[in-house]
Amino acid sequence: MFEKILVCLDGSDLAEEILPYAREVARRFGSKIVLLEVTMPPSAIVEPTTGYYSAPTPAEIQRKEEEATTYLESIAQAIQAAGLEVDYLTLPGSAGRSIVSYAEENGIGLIALGTHGRSGLKRFAFGSVTEHVLKESGLPVLVIRPRKS
Repeated sequence: MFEKILVCLDGSDLAEEILPYAREVARRFGSKIVLLEVTMPPSAIVEPTTGYYSAPTPAEIQRKEEEATTYLESIAQAIQAAGLEVDYLTLPGSAGRSIVSYAEENGIGLIALGTHGRSGLKRFAFGSVTEHVLKESGLPVLVIRPRKS
């Protein structure tokens, strides 16, 4: 039924709470798990009083990409050790759009993600990612609200 399950993570313990659910669905349906972290480049900063503009350097963007890859690799190893097929990738860009585009272009059968994977302002942003995926994907979506907060 679900040949591939796209599990969306953001590097937080809260977002990882989707993993046991995704593993169980994968086990029951013989699905491959695809771990995804969308790395949004750090925003440009404009200092209001001086007008000083600071954009992320290529080195900062590369560092963020490497951190995400290392993180996903460690999660993938644990899933693989449990006897499940797993792959992982990072994508730059807007989280909601990147998740939906990847899922549509790569034969994903189920998208799995948690709401509110981060706190404060980032918490609101991840909630809007979940909302975007629910509205735009047209695919089955497994969403959990993390118990920890």
